[in-house]
Amino acid sequence: MIAPPQGARIWLALGHTDMRKGFDGLAMLAQELLELDPFAGHLVVYRGRRGDRIKVLWYDGQGLCLFAKRLERGRFVWPAASQGKVMLSPAQLSMLLEGIDWRMPERTWRPGRAG
Repeated sequence: MIAPPQGARIWLALGHTDMRKGFDGLAMLAQELLELDPFAGHLVVYRGRRGDRIKVLWYDGQGLCLFAKRLERGRFVWPAASQGKVMLSPAQLSMLLEGIDWRMPERTWRPGRAG
């Protein structure tokens, strides 16, 4: 995956989105429903109804970029709320794009007590 730019916020658009929408339709959703400026340089992530497709909208300073991914197996983990937005870290976005449950990842090692 291409790393998000330093300082860019990553927003999930809760609920499901019509994946037929392109640049203008997704920018309009960001502006009107999520109250985000689609030209602020932040990433806005949308998920389709079936949960196997996502689109990421990002303004790079010259124009809008639209990235899409479809999982061949499994679903993208998404919050249950049907409206609003949630902010993610770049690490959480990476996990989301890999189909990993980014909400509660398990660590393989836990530090012990000092002493």
